[in-house]
Amino acid sequence: MLFDTHAHLDDRAFDSDREQLLCGLAARGTSLVMNPGCSLESSENAVALANRYPWIYAAVGSHPDVADEVNDAVLERYRRLAAENPKVKAIGEIGIDYHYEDIPRELQLKAFRMQMALARELGLPVIVHEREAHEDGMKVVKEFPEVKGVFHCYSGSAEMARQLVDLGWYIGFTGVLTFKNARKAIETAQSIPLERIVLETDCPYMAPVPFRGKRNDPGYLCYMAEKLAQIRGLSVEEISHITAENGKRLYRIG
Repeated sequence: MLFDTHAHLDDRAFDSDREQLLCGLAARGTSLVMNPGCSLESSENAVALANRYPWIYAAVGSHPDVADEVNDAVLERYRRLAAENPKVKAIGEIGIDYHYEDIPRELQLKAFRMQMALARELGLPVIVHEREAHEDGMKVVKEFPEVKGVFHCYSGSAEMARQLVDLGWYIGFTGVLTFKNARKAIETAQSIPLERIVLETDCPYMAPVPFRGKRNDPGYLCYMAEKLAQIRGLSVEEISHITAENGKRLYRIG
């Protein structure tokens, strides 16, 4: 069994064949999926999807690209969604992204902290998106020592990953592991405890080799498992079981 710990199945890229795709995932080896929101609208869609399919779970939160939507009213809606839906298992996808900087850094940091505080209040883990903002990402994490979670689609150094693991966090790896230029990701995957690694597609993005550039989906998670098995010198079955159990522990799924 594989657990795709980060997939955007509510994305419009799946509008034409979502039902067929989701009902065929188990046959392709993926039995559980976490679908995080990226905005208020997508969070509501993620919850609706999770309530429709037993093998899908949801998270609610606003991505740094829409940090300007985060206010008390939006936080209250996330609070209610989490309270009213037991399949909401985390706050996310939240964080900071300094690559494009369409949203000012100060606003991103404010939204990140507000949502970290909500996670602390609700006792939920978080799903963090952090890109080219490693120093500030670690700073905010350390401001909320009670909050744990995962840095998804991890792009930092192996040293930073080890610091996060020491603080009780998980590290999420995508199809980047299979890319030819994945030296940094592979180094990180080699150097941190296996019990702190989760696998994810981040679909419809980040498709693994040999599907790079095409639409990604949770059925391709097996390619990440195969690569991690190669990196760690274990069987694909062992990696599949260990990373799935890690994901269930992260999101408190019985």
